[in-house]
Amino acid sequence: MRAGDPEDKGLSTNRRRLLLGLGAAGGLLASSSALAVTATDPASQVADAPESDETQEAQAFHGVHQSGVVTPRPAFGMVASFDVLARDRAGLERLFKTLTSRIAFLMRGGEVPELDPKLPPADSGILGPVVAPNNLTITVSVGASLFDDRFGLAAAKPRTLDRMSAFKNDALNARLCHGDICVQLSSNGADTNMYALRDIIKNLPDLLLLRWQQEGSVPVLPAKPGAHHESARNFLGFRDGSANPDSRDEAEMNRLVWVQPESGEPEWAVGGTYQAVRIIRNFVERWDRTALREQERIFGRRKATGAPFTGQVESDVPDYSNDPKGEVTALDAHIRLANPRTHAARENLILRRPFNYSNGVASNGQLDQGLLFICYQQDLERGFIAVQNLLNGEPLEEYIKPVGGGYFFVLPGVVDDTDYLGRNLLAATASPAT
Repeated sequence: MRAGDPEDKGLSTNRRRLLLGLGAAGGLLASSSALAVTATDPASQVADAPESDETQEAQAFHGVHQSGVVTPRPAFGMVASFDVLARDRAGLERLFKTLTSRIAFLMRGGEVPELDPKLPPADSGILGPVVAPNNLTITVSVGASLFDDRFGLAAAKPRTLDRMSAFKNDALNARLCHGDICVQLSSNGADTNMYALRDIIKNLPDLLLLRWQQEGSVPVLPAKPGAHHESARNFLGFRDGSANPDSRDEAEMNRLVWVQPESGEPEWAVGGTYQAVRIIRNFVERWDRTALREQERIFGRRKATGAPFTGQVESDVPDYSNDPKGEVTALDAHIRLANPRTHAARENLILRRPFNYSNGVASNGQLDQGLLFICYQQDLERGFIAVQNLLNGEPLEEYIKPVGGGYFFVLPGVVDDTDYLGRNLLAATASPAT
């Protein structure tokens, strides 16, 4: 911690967080004191780049698991889905090895090499000659389509991995669905994510074709020392992440998220996890004209605090034991359908890591905003699919419409410099001749 009194520390933190959040949709929820500091800084010019001492934050690349799953969510996220252009296993291996080396550099940061000026530069240049890690994580997962007959991987497909099919309220756009490989990028800055995406595209032009991409962000809040941590709010104004499993609890993550030995999954998949991605349009104009009491009834929580109707703060556990008819929390409230708080429901818990998105204006003149929903689970059918089936027909469907996304399997981590993403998958499916 820096020297100074608590107010100075809080003010510094607020200012750093504000700078990181500038430009993000919904990211301007900063205190008036932070705004005053930014506006009256005598050293600042109108076009000066925002500065932050958090750009040197870095996450570990090597590990049994990939980062970006249980890693605390930063302010900016992106999901990019690709079709694989490789024609054989050798090309697929080169793809995985190149991805590994580029991700290792991007998460670590460093100087960009200078090339002959008669050639294209080594990178896009948008972060300057020295790339800061800026808390970047890049998480690579694979779709069911990668396990077709192109690369001989069919026998090693994760047990519940399949193409995402439409639920009753879905209006899926084929251009925004599925993919052979999915890359999730998260960092303190939207430009950091875009830099990393362009670096991957630049270095793999013959092996990857971008299929769809969606950016997102979450509001940056002023620090509140001693207060309960809060989930970030979605574009409906409610906190999204309440009742999430504790991502710091290794035993709980091993039970719910990470594939374990003898789980019925292929041996190579141990240490990975299933990923569900959903692009969910929010009809915000209709929602904003809905009475607060009705909004709260639909969710089953107080909008201001995030608390369930039977509690005082967001972290309080809803109590349905004395409410069998739904007179306090409606039987079709979102939180009651998704998690009825029974012993059996513990098996259906998922780890959510979503971002808000804003894509401008739709053709009908309404805002194209919503939720880039991302969740992780040890079993896709027991996790997201089971929960979504419970939510089918809920009142919230009047205000939301899923339009894209897909199901993927996050590859196990890269344990050291001799390892690479996908190595165990390729080794598990190698013929004796190779």
